[in-house]
Amino acid sequence: METVIAFIIIFGSLVFFHELGHFLFAKKAGIMVREFAIGFGPKILALRKNETLYTIRLLPLGGYVRMAGDDFDTVELQPGYRVGVILNNEDVVEKIYLNREVSNPNVLFIETEKADLSKALFIEGYDEDGNLVKYNVSRNAIVYEKGQETIIAPYDRQFDSKPLGSRAMAIFAGPLFNFILAFFIFLAIGLLHGIPTNEPIISEVISDSPAYSAGMEPGDFIKEVDGVPVKTWTEFTDIVKSSGSEKIQLKVERGGDLVTFAVTPNTVVNEAGEKVGQIGVMYDPPLEKNPMKAFAFGAEQTYTWTKRIFELLGMLVTGKFTIEALSGPVGIYKATEEVAQFGVFSLMNWAAVLSINLGIMNLLPLPALDGGRLLFFLFEGLRGKPVDKQKEGMVHFVGIMLLMVLMLVVTWNDIQRFFF
Repeated sequence: METVIAFIIIFGSLVFFHELGHFLFAKKAGIMVREFAIGFGPKILALRKNETLYTIRLLPLGGYVRMAGDDFDTVELQPGYRVGVILNNEDVVEKIYLNREVSNPNVLFIETEKADLSKALFIEGYDEDGNLVKYNVSRNAIVYEKGQETIIAPYDRQFDSKPLGSRAMAIFAGPLFNFILAFFIFLAIGLLHGIPTNEPIISEVISDSPAYSAGMEPGDFIKEVDGVPVKTWTEFTDIVKSSGSEKIQLKVERGGDLVTFAVTPNTVVNEAGEKVGQIGVMYDPPLEKNPMKAFAFGAEQTYTWTKRIFELLGMLVTGKFTIEALSGPVGIYKATEEVAQFGVFSLMNWAAVLSINLGIMNLLPLPALDGGRLLFFLFEGLRGKPVDKQKEGMVHFVGIMLLMVLMLVVTWNDIQRFFF
């Protein structure tokens, strides 16, 4: 049960901040946001505030921000369509009923001749006495149809009306907020848990390893490798890895004395398929709490993991990783279960890495993803005019179908990996 709660909190937080980025920058650009949703499928909870409906939906596998004009949601009244309207004190339409039967006695029925609920904001048609009438429509008019309420979106509040830069930023802000969230999680870890000092102090020596055979012990403070001074654990491991199987001289401080060891590393193959040296020592650095260093730690970790995930993507493209190595929701759940055993700070670190991963995945130039939409904006900038909406919509639809197939394949791989 604890794993379920941890998974929901982590995944829900990542989706929330991703969609919050879209939401805030859409609002900043003046775009009407019709719905801010966490999850997909049927609504579990719903709250309307002003022009936006905030919902939590049944399937916790993502979320979305529905912007006016971004999904062909504008209301169009065709000639001959019979609608009911309610006027305010200035004879401006503030409510429009598309239902054939309306019980409200204040409703005036019109057989539409012409109407524009986007730019000119008017309805013209024939009333019940056969007279041609024309009414202006309020910018905040509400359309009622089959029990649903929709606020009309004047063109200047629609996504497509905004400059290219504002539209691109509203889309890019989602992944951007995932990187920002990761930074703040790493920052919180640094402030609350502490930052590894990165001092080259051995915490454990693995038995039957080259270091063990050479006589090295926990607590040894590495001072030099082959006569080269080292100040951090990272510097030390980089030299050992690059040495391959060549013998190296280690000078360590032990009990105030300097001791020298000759060690011949074993060679192992890392994730990138490269042969690297390894001497069999473990690192568990002391921690320090320093606000300034915590800030730097947050930035460094965000950069390091971003770089690492891009490297893994490159390995996937070059075939060093196969699709079987990918994980979907089931794999993430199982990984969360394992990470949770190591405590809350390990979960926080895992959440930060997942947030970066979500940001990067959404920036990939694939249809239906944020990166795919940004790619169309790039084409628009180069061409000087937008790509046809119908064609773009078809590309994104095909992309969604392919992503669903990929998700099913990855999920099936996870099920086989963990349950069979």
